[in-house]
Amino acid sequence: MTAHDVNRSRLPISLLAEQIFGHLPRADQRYWARAYLQGLLTTEGKKSVRRIAATVSASPTASQSMHQFVNASPWEWAPARAELTRWIEQQMAPRAWTLDAAVLRKRGDHSCGVHRRFVPSTGRSVNCQLGIGAFLTTETEALPVHWSLLLPGAWAKDEERRSRARIPADATHRTIEQHALDLVDALTDSTHLSAPPIVADLSHHTGVTSLIRGLTARGRDFVVTLPGRTPVIPAGRTAVRQSQATELPAAIEARRLFELKHGGRFRLDAQDAPAGWDGRLERASVTTALVRLPEVRLARQSHHHVYRMFAVHPYAGRRTTRMWLTNMVNRRTEELTALTKLQRRAGLTVQTLENDFGLLDFEGRSYPGWHHHMTLVSAACAYSRLELSDPAPVRTPVLV
Repeated sequence: MTAHDVNRSRLPISLLAEQIFGHLPRADQRYWARAYLQGLLTTEGKKSVRRIAATVSASPTASQSMHQFVNASPWEWAPARAELTRWIEQQMAPRAWTLDAAVLRKRGDHSCGVHRRFVPSTGRSVNCQLGIGAFLTTETEALPVHWSLLLPGAWAKDEERRSRARIPADATHRTIEQHALDLVDALTDSTHLSAPPIVADLSHHTGVTSLIRGLTARGRDFVVTLPGRTPVIPAGRTAVRQSQATELPAAIEARRLFELKHGGRFRLDAQDAPAGWDGRLERASVTTALVRLPEVRLARQSHHHVYRMFAVHPYAGRRTTRMWLTNMVNRRTEELTALTKLQRRAGLTVQTLENDFGLLDFEGRSYPGWHHHMTLVSAACAYSRLELSDPAPVRTPVLV
């Protein structure tokens, strides 16, 4: 993307920067927010602070000033993310809020939150930061708006590291599921629209049941991937009869329940498929079951929420069957399977952020710097996808 492309946009980058970062108290902060945004959009190759500064300014001190703004300047990122959320909602109506994790590979051990982690998709352990993102998602777009950074115990408990990385007191070691719930709360506080369902795939991480219970407690509709080993309890008359017939235990692994379930599987043909369904799969079958999670007693009260578990089985056998759990037990199966297709959008956007918007290129080491960079990257991505897809006639160039 070139400066010419940005200058041909329907909305000048300066106006978007003013809307999202107008809360910054100093003029120089607002200036460098605009400059960094434009640099993320127009700098070719690696988007380091030095290369971005060279793209947008001829000043020999631009790199130092930009580094100071991103990594050291004490500006708040939460208001910017809230404004970004509301601006995106003015452009499109999200069908879901999707949650996904981004593995940010790093060299060395000085970047805030960096640690060794096994990555199931590659089968290897890597040195990385782990970011959890919240995306406003439609059938064609998934735009990031809020981020959280996982702090392993070695970072959360080491006072010297915390001081060096300027980690605030309220940033503690939390599970991925707790980070996900924090993101849902942040989105709820930011939106001006009715909150859509939550769609999340955190199946490679432990503790998905705590995410489910947290979303249930918040009264949120959701569709969440369910690891096959998750214990569930059959619910409903059909499930009870089947449980008695097959002598199932009170709790059973989710995948085992589907292996034993009969009569709950039906065919989903291409002509019946919902919008967003993968057209390459001519036919698929869906297995469903009503279940409960093993009882948890909190404040002397038992929770017996009934959920719907379902799995889509491609007839061609081209993909691994994935299981999902939802509290929307009365929704049509076609609607639920359509929501599961939205999850893939978030993963594709993470790849785009890595390839085109410098997601992995931040070289700062501070906790605020990471959040500043992720906020600016998210704004640049949203601007590109929503404003540059169909450029308007040439506008007066914006100089920063």
